[in-house]
Amino acid sequence: MRETVSQHRDLRPLTPGLTCLISTAIEMKAIPNHDELALALRALAHPNRLAIFDRIHEDGLCCQSDAKGNTVCAIAEDFDLALSTVSHHLKELRDANLITCERRGQQIVCGINYETLGRVLALLSGKRAAPRPQPRSKRRPRS
Repeated sequence: MRETVSQHRDLRPLTPGLTCLISTAIEMKAIPNHDELALALRALAHPNRLAIFDRIHEDGLCCQSDAKGNTVCAIAEDFDLALSTVSHHLKELRDANLITCERRGQQIVCGINYETLGRVLALLSGKRAAPRPQPRSKRRPRS
């Protein structure tokens, strides 16, 4: 599916009181999971959420979990944040499908959703990127 998005850009007035608008059309190739990836990137754009996500990721990779592990309480203690604030950030990460949360007794333990993480990394690394436009051929100078 292709979408065309028009953008208008204001330029400095050519004459007093007259502003020139340049209209450009950008053709985008939208893929079905762009919305999901945008939600994940938006969730990671907040500094606290990025730090919390990084902490969960490092703890899960290194198996450094102590008795607390990746519980909501342990995360709140590590970042010196209110439990309600951590819960809000975890909800945003969970809604973006970046983490999973599992209840174990009275604790909630968080882990990384590696499927979504893999899609985000693939997008950012360009492995799934759409073909790049071919460079324009150089024009021969007029004689």
